[in-house]
Amino acid sequence: MKIPDKDTKHPLEHYDRLCFLKNVISNPKIIVGDYTYYDDHEDVMNFEKNVKYLFDFIEDKLIIGKFCMIASDVTFIMNGANHLTRSVSSYPFAIFGRDWADAMEGKSYPSKGDTKIGNDVWIGYRATIMPGVVVGDGSIIASDAVVTKDVPPYSIVGGNPVVVIKKRFSEDQIKALLKIQWWHWDIEEITKYVTWLSDDRIDAFIENVTSSRKVKKGQ
Repeated sequence: MKIPDKDTKHPLEHYDRLCFLKNVISNPKIIVGDYTYYDDHEDVMNFEKNVKYLFDFIEDKLIIGKFCMIASDVTFIMNGANHLTRSVSSYPFAIFGRDWADAMEGKSYPSKGDTKIGNDVWIGYRATIMPGVVVGDGSIIASDAVVTKDVPPYSIVGGNPVVVIKKRFSEDQIKALLKIQWWHWDIEEITKYVTWLSDDRIDAFIENVTSSRKVKKGQ
C-alpha cells in the first residue's frame, strides 16, 4: 500500500498552497485531526491568522476533526472577541488598566466554550464560524456562510446567519453513518474502502460495512 502520509506538510507534489493542516499549526489551542487539509490562495500559514481573538488568557480551543476540507479565507472568531451585552456599556474599560483596572472585578466576559468542527466536514470559501459553535460530522458549510449556531450532522447549511438548506442523507442513513464513524478506522481499512467512500451508493456502503464487521466479530 502507498498511503498518503498524514505527517506530510504538503501532500500534493509541486503544490504548496494546500497542506495537511495539523502539520503547520503552532498554537497549542488549535487541535486538528489527521488528513484534514487547508487550501489557501496565497499561503497556508494564513490559517492561524484567520483564527481571530484566540487569546492565551481565555480558556477556549479550536478543535477540528479528521478528514475535513477547509477552503481559503475561512475565518474562526473565538471568544476573545466577545464583549459585555447586558451592562450599561459594552466597552472593555478594564483592559486599559490604570484607574479602569477594577472595572471587571467580580465579573467576567461572556464565553461560549470551545469551537468544535466534526469529522469529514467541508467548509467553503470565506465562511465564518462564530465562537462556541459545534459543527456536526459530515456537514457542508457554503461559501460566505456565517455560522452562528450549531450545525446538525450531515447537513448542508448556508446564509447569514446560516440555515439548514437540506440534509445530505435520510435520517436512518445518517444514524448508520454516525455509528460507523469510518474516520476513526485504521488508515489501512479506510484505504480499502476509498472507492466506497467516493460512491453515492449509501445504503450499499452501510450494508457492506455492517456485514463485514459482523463477520470479523464472528471470526
